[in-house]
Amino acid sequence: MEPAPAKAKPQGRLLVSTQLDARDELEERLERCVVIVQGLTNGLSEREANDALNASVCKGQQQHEEVCLGLFTLVLTEASQAQRCYRDLTLVNRDGMNVVLGKINQILMEKFLKLQDTPRTQLVWLVRELVKSGVIGADGVIMTLLKQIAGGDISAKNLWLAENVLDILLDQKEWVLKSGMLIAMSVYTYLRLIVDHGTPNLLPLRQKEVDFCISMLREKFMECLIIGRDLVRLLQNVARIQEMELLWRDLLHNPQVLSPQFTGILQLLTARTSRKFLACRLTPDMETKLLFMTSRVRFGQQKRYQDWFQRQYLSTAESQSLRCDLIRYICGVVHPSNEVLSSDILPRWAIIGWLLTTCTSNVAASNAKLALFYDWLFFNPEKDSIMNIEPAILVMHHSMKPHPAITATLLDFMCRIILHFYPPLESQVRQGVFNSLNFIMEKRVLAHLAPLFDNPKLDRELRSMLRERFPEFCSPPSPPTEGKKREFRFPPIKEAVVEEPADITPWLDQLDDTMKEKEDFDTEQMSALASCLSELFKDHFRGEVLPDEITEESLEESVCKPFCLIFRNLVTMQEDNSGFSVLLDMLAELYQKQPKIGYHLLYYLKASKAANGKMMLYESFAQATALGDLHTCLMMDMKACQEDDVRLLCYLTPSIYSEFPDETLRSGELLNMIVAVIDSTQLQELMCHVMMGNLVMFRKDSVLNILIQSLEWETFEQYSTWQLFLAHSIPLETIIPILQHVKYKEHPEALSCLLLQLRKEKPSEEMVKMILSRPCHPEDQFTTSILRHWACKYDETLAEHIKAQLIKNNNQPRKRQSLRSSSSKLAQLTLEQILEHMDNLRLSLSNTKNNFFSQTPILQALQHVQASCDEAHKMRFSDLFALAEEYEDSQSKPPKSRRKAPATSPRSRKGVAPPTNNEEESVSSSASEEEDSKPKAPKRKRKGSSAVGSDSD
Repeated sequence: MEPAPAKAKPQGRLLVSTQLDARDELEERLERCVVIVQGLTNGLSEREANDALNASVCKGQQQHEEVCLGLFTLVLTEASQAQRCYRDLTLVNRDGMNVVLGKINQILMEKFLKLQDTPRTQLVWLVRELVKSGVIGADGVIMTLLKQIAGGDISAKNLWLAENVLDILLDQKEWVLKSGMLIAMSVYTYLRLIVDHGTPNLLPLRQKEVDFCISMLREKFMECLIIGRDLVRLLQNVARIQEMELLWRDLLHNPQVLSPQFTGILQLLTARTSRKFLACRLTPDMETKLLFMTSRVRFGQQKRYQDWFQRQYLSTAESQSLRCDLIRYICGVVHPSNEVLSSDILPRWAIIGWLLTTCTSNVAASNAKLALFYDWLFFNPEKDSIMNIEPAILVMHHSMKPHPAITATLLDFMCRIILHFYPPLESQVRQGVFNSLNFIMEKRVLAHLAPLFDNPKLDRELRSMLRERFPEFCSPPSPPTEGKKREFRFPPIKEAVVEEPADITPWLDQLDDTMKEKEDFDTEQMSALASCLSELFKDHFRGEVLPDEITEESLEESVCKPFCLIFRNLVTMQEDNSGFSVLLDMLAELYQKQPKIGYHLLYYLKASKAANGKMMLYESFAQATALGDLHTCLMMDMKACQEDDVRLLCYLTPSIYSEFPDETLRSGELLNMIVAVIDSTQLQELMCHVMMGNLVMFRKDSVLNILIQSLEWETFEQYSTWQLFLAHSIPLETIIPILQHVKYKEHPEALSCLLLQLRKEKPSEEMVKMILSRPCHPEDQFTTSILRHWACKYDETLAEHIKAQLIKNNNQPRKRQSLRSSSSKLAQLTLEQILEHMDNLRLSLSNTKNNFFSQTPILQALQHVQASCDEAHKMRFSDLFALAEEYEDSQSKPPKSRRKAPATSPRSRKGVAPPTNNEEESVSSSASEEEDSKPKAPKRKRKGSSAVGSDSD
C-alpha cells in the first residue's frame, strides 16, 4: 500500500503563508472570534442576530472583544457581507471602536505585507467607512496607512494604496481639515510621492496629488508649518511643476499670502523637522530592518544585511529617490545611546556611506548629499541636536583613507551649498555650517578638523576652497597644555520679562463655538486648542517651579496651578478610558509648542499626592510625543530642566533614577548632566540620598563603562562623579580595570580618587596585578605610592601577591611581550614591569626602617627570578637581586647549601654562568638570553599603555 499523503496545513483567509510557515497567532485568534460570531448568529434573522450579538457583548469585556473582532474579521474576509457586518459592528460596539482601531493598527504595523488581496482591499474599505462615520481615532489609522505607502516604489500594489488613501482624504476633506497633524502628515507624504509619479502613465495620479497638496498648503499653511525645514526640501523637489511653482514663489516672495502669521522661508528653515515626519516615509518593514542594523549588527558583518536591503528596496531605477528618505531618517531619528556608540555595532556613518555609493544618477547623488547636510545649513546649537550633524562629518572622516573620492565630493558639496542653496540667505547658511563645525569640535566628535580639511589626498583646488571658506578650522591644533583646568560656566543673565496679556485670537478663531465655551479635549481641533493653552499658560513656565522651602504644604501648593489640571486629569483617568489617550495626545501636541511640559510633568508626578505611585505615566506620555521614545524624551526633558532650574534637577534625580533604571543607569548621559551643573552643597545632598538608600546612580554591570566615559569630563565633574560612586557600596574590584585607561598626565582626577580609595583597601591579587601592570614612568608615582602604603600596612599580604605575580610571569616563556597585543580584558603584565616597580619601591623604602624586602616570600621570588633571567636583567636590577643573594648566603651558612653551584651575583661574579640545578630554568634562561639580549629602547613609550586600555574595550 502506498503511504497516505501528508495532510496539508489549512490555509487561512487573512494572511499569505506557505506550508513551512507556522500558523500566525493573530490570524488564529481572529478566526476563533469569527467562529464565535457565526455560532451566535447562524440560522437567525437579522434582528434576532443583532439581539444575540448585543446580549453577548453585555456579558463582559472578553465577550465584547470577541464579537467586535469576529465582525471585524468578517469585514476583511467576506467582501459580500462587509456592509452588514460593519453595520452590526457599529451597533454592538461599546468602546468607540477602540478594539477595532487597535487591531487595524497592529495589522498595518506588523502584518500588512502578508495580507491576502481581499483583506488588503477590505481593510482600506473599512478605514474609509470609519472616516465617514467620524470615529475618533480614525485619523491615527490613516496616518499609519500613509506610512505603508513606500517611496521609490511604483509597483501596482503601492500605486493602488497611494491612490485609494488619497481618495479618502479628498472625499472626506472637511474631516481632514479638523486634524492639524493629519494635514501635515498627508502633505508631507504626498509631496514626497509626487517625485516618483512623473512618468506619462502616472500623470493623472500625480495631478491629483499636486491638487491635494496645493489645496492643503493654501488653506491650512500654519498646520503644515509644523513640518519644519524638510517641508522646504520637499517643495524644492517639485517646484518646477506649474502649480507648485506659483506656491514656491509665494513662499519666497509673498509669505503673507499663505498666512498672516508666516514671516518667510527662514521661519521654516530654522525649525527642525520632527521625527514623526522623517519616520513616516519609511514603511514599518524598512524601519525595522534599519533599526536592526544600527543596534544588533556588528561593524564588518553588515554586507549580507545591506545586500538584502538593496535587493528588497533599492534595486529599481525609481528607488533612487528612497535614498534621501533613508538618510534623513538615519540622521534625524536613529540616535544610538552612548553605550551603542562606544561598542562595535555598525555605526550610522557606515550605512550612509554605503547608501551614497549606491546612487547611480547625479540627481539622486546630489539630493542624497543635501539630505545628509540639511540640518547643517541652519544649525542652532541651542535647538538642534549634535546627533543630526554627526553622521556627515564621520562619513567624511572615515572615508578619507579607503574612499577619498567620497570625502572629496562631500567636502566640495559642503563648500558650494553655502553659495548656491539660496543666495539671499547665504550669510545664514554660512553661519549654520560654521555652527555645525564648531559644535562638532566642542562635543569632541572630532578633536580637530585640520587633518580633514587640509589633507594631501584632496586636490589643491578643494583644499584652497576649504581654507578660504573655513580658515578657522584649517590651522593645525596648538600643542596640548599640561593638566586640565575647569572651565567655570556662568549662567546667562536673564533679561527682565515684560508681562503682556496673552493674545490667542489667531488660534481661537480656528475653534468652533462649542470649543470656545469649554475646554473639551477633542482630538479634531487638537492643534488649535494646544496653541491656545500654550499661549494662555506661558507664564506658568517662567521662573522656578520648586518652592524655596520644601514642605508637604508648599509642594502641594506648587502643583495647584491651573495648568496642572491637565496633569491631574491624566493621573485620575484609567488608561483604558478613551479620554486618557485624547489627553495624552493633547499633551504631546502641547509638548511641540512648549518643551518645558516634559519636566513639569515629571515634577507633578513626584510632588503631587494625587500622583503618588503614578510616575510611569511619564512613559505613556513619552511614547505619545513626536519623539516616541522614552530614553530620548527623558534625556531631553532632564536637559531642559538642567538648563532652567538646577534645584529642580536635583529634586527630581532620586525619582528619575529609581523609576527609570534602564534609561538612566546604562550610560553616563544623565549623570553628566547632573555633575556639570551642581555645586558642592548639592553634591553632598545627593551623596546623602545615596547613603540613605533613596538614590542608586550606579550598578555593577555598567559602572565601569560610565567611569571610563567620565575620564573625558571636566575636573569638577569627575571629582563629583567619583564622590557619588564612593557613596555607593560597590566593591572597588568591580572598577579596578579602569586602571588600564587612566594616564598619569591626562587623568589626575581619577588617579587621585583611586589612590585614596585603594589606601583604605586590603590588597587583593587582582588589585596588585592591575597596579603592577601600569607602565613605569619617572613622573608617575601612583604605583609606587600605593605599594609603599601597602608595604607598611599589609606587608605579608602584599609580599605573597607580588611573589605570586613574579613566579607566574617568570614561568611564562619570555618572548618579547608587547603591551599592544592584549587579547584579554586585562593588561598583559611583563616580568620587567614588575621588577621596575619593585626597584622603585625598594628605593622609596631605602631610608626607612621598613623590612618589607627582608620577608621570605619576596626573597624567595627574587631568588627564583634571578636563577633564570638573563645577564642584562641581572645587571639592570642588580641591587634588587643582591637582596636575594644576601638571603641565600644567610640561609646557606648553618646547614650545607642544597645547591650544586654557588649563587652568582651580577655585581661580584659577572662572568659566571647561571646555576644549572634546574633543567627547566636552564632552558628558559638560554632562550630568554637569546631573545632579551637584543638592545632595548631606554624607555617604553606610553602609547603601549593606551593600547592596552583600548584593546580591553
